Amino acid sequence: MSAAAPRGVGFCGLGRMGRPMARRLLDAGVELRVWNRSGVAPELLSGLPVGRATACAHPAELARACDVVLLCLADAQAVEAVAFGAQGLALGAGHAPVVVDHSTLEPRTARALAARWHERTGGHWIDAPVSGGTGGASAGTLAVMAGGDARTIESLRVLLGAYAARVTRMGDSGAGQTAKLVNQTIVMSTIAGLAEAVRLARGGGVDAARVPSALQGGWADSVLLQTLMPRMLEAPAEAGGTIRIMLKDLGAVESFAAEHALHLPLASLLRRWLSRAVEQGLGDSDISQIVRVPLDEAVRP
Repeated sequence: MSAAAPRGVGFCGLGRMGRPMARRLLDAGVELRVWNRSGVAPELLSGLPVGRATACAHPAELARACDVVLLCLADAQAVEAVAFGAQGLALGAGHAPVVVDHSTLEPRTARALAARWHERTGGHWIDAPVSGGTGGASAGTLAVMAGGDARTIESLRVLLGAYAARVTRMGDSGAGQTAKLVNQTIVMSTIAGLAEAVRLARGGGVDAARVPSALQGGWADSVLLQTLMPRMLEAPAEAGGTIRIMLKDLGAVESFAAEHALHLPLASLLRRWLSRAVEQGLGDSDISQIVRVPLDEAVRP
C-alpha cells in the first residue's frame, strides 16, 4: 500500500465523530465507501461530485472494494459485530486488508481483535482512538494515538491527515487504546476541576462567564477551560461527547487499572461521579453538564 492513497477506502460509523471525519476525507478527494447502522444521512453526500461517496448495504459489501477500512463506533460490541458478525467486514475482506479502529475500547480488547483479524484475513488491525472532539474532527485537527504495525501506521499518515493534525504510534496493538485511557483520565480530571471552579466563582459572587477570558494565557488556561466552562454555564443545544460515553471510558480505565494492579483513586472517584449523573438521568447530556451533579455525591452512600 502506498503512502499516498490506498486502492479503496471504507468508513463505518457515521455518528457525531464519524460524520465530520468522513466528510473531511470526502472533501480531500478520497473516494469513500460508507456504511452506517442507521443508514447514511443525505447531508453527508450532498454537494459532492457524483461517485465520490458510495453507501453500502452492509460492512461485507464495503470490505469487498476496500483495502483500508476506518471504524468509528460506539463500543466493543459494535466493533466486533461490524468486523466479525453476519455480513461483517471479515466476510468480504480481500487480501491482507487494514482496519483502523478509531473507537475507544479496552486495550486487551484491541489486542484480541487485532489477533483475530490477522488470523482471519492476514491483514493488520490498528487501534487508533482520537482526541479533539467533534470540533477537532470538523477542523481536521484531531490527535490520533495508534497501536500496531509501525510500517502500516506510517503508510496511513497521508490518509489520516485529512482529519488529524497528529498521528503518533504509541507501540504495539493496544498501545493506542492505553494512550486514549490516559487522555480520558486527564480530560475528566480537568473537567472536575472546572466544575468545582464554577461553584467557587458563583459562591464568591464572581461572574463565572468572565473566567475563561480572564485566565486566558495564564497557567490555568486550556482548551477545556475555553470550550467547556461556557458550556457548563449555558447548556449546549446539542451534546458533543456525552456523560454516558465518558463513563464507558472511565470504566475501561478502572478495568485496566485492576488488570495491572494499579491504584488510581481519582479515576475511581470520577467514574462514580459519572455514574451518579447517569442515575439522575443525565447520561445523554453533554459532558459539561456534569456540573449539575456535585462531586461530593460520588462519595455518598
